[in-house]
Amino acid sequence: MSVYRLLIIGPPGAGKGTQAALLAKRLGVPAISTGDIFRENIREKTELGVQVKAIVDSGSYVPDELTNKIVADRLAWHDALGGFLLDGYPRTPEQVVELDRILAASGHQLDVVVLLEADTDAVVARLLKRAQEQGRSDDTEEIIRHRQDVYAAQTEPLIKTYDERKLVVRVDGIGTVDEVFARITAVLGLAAVA
Repeated sequence: MSVYRLLIIGPPGAGKGTQAALLAKRLGVPAISTGDIFRENIREKTELGVQVKAIVDSGSYVPDELTNKIVADRLAWHDALGGFLLDGYPRTPEQVVELDRILAASGHQLDVVVLLEADTDAVVARLLKRAQEQGRSDDTEEIIRHRQDVYAAQTEPLIKTYDERKLVVRVDGIGTVDEVFARITAVLGLAAVA
């Protein structure tokens, strides 16, 4: 079995979390989501959780220094030594530099960046439908479109960096969960794997 060190990127509503979980299971590596780590710590009221909750409640982003520390710790866990799939990190050019440093310290580097591409209007329609089904009245079209714009502005430099390193594989993120997963596994050469 090969060792895989991957990053998955995609706009809000593109099904990134779902695809990350499926791909991690297929590869036998942990899916590491900074958002999940933050939410779990907030739920458990850990020291980190209290700190993160205060930051998030103020409408701010968790600072790079804190996020980097959490990721470095999580990548040192035994289950991640044989590979991992990162979801939600890195988000900034500074985090890219830190991830490179973390991996280089153990003689590794990122293998591939899976970029889920999705038409903005299709994603907005998907998220509006989900908001209606889940009773999320705060998820208006204006807010959803703003999140899409923020995502595009934040990730453009990351995608450019990873494109220059020839690590990005682009996958159409619109379709059923199975259709998108089949596209990902095909582009990664995993289609024949059971």
